[in-house]
Amino acid sequence: MAKVVFTPNIQRHVACPPGQAQGSTVRECLDAIFESNPAARGYVLDEHGKLRKHMAVYVNGEMVRDRTALSDAVTDACEIYVMQALSGG
Repeated sequence: MAKVVFTPNIQRHVACPPGQAQGSTVRECLDAIFESNPAARGYVLDEHGKLRKHMAVYVNGEMVRDRTALSDAVTDACEIYVMQALSGG
């Protein structure tokens, strides 16, 4: 199963502990995690199921290419990191 990790800056706003998820795409893995955590789903995805503008997802250190359908391929050995883009001055 793929490992799914949410960075600490997200966890300040919504509880989303790391987990393991079965799936062949980022979407399938995130859906598996969000099944038991709808608050995290609402924080990471918009009302259309797309990744929110301020969120970023990486698979094995590479940013996902498909921010809409999250169709990037995943294997059981993958690590998926969900983070919130931060900015400041």
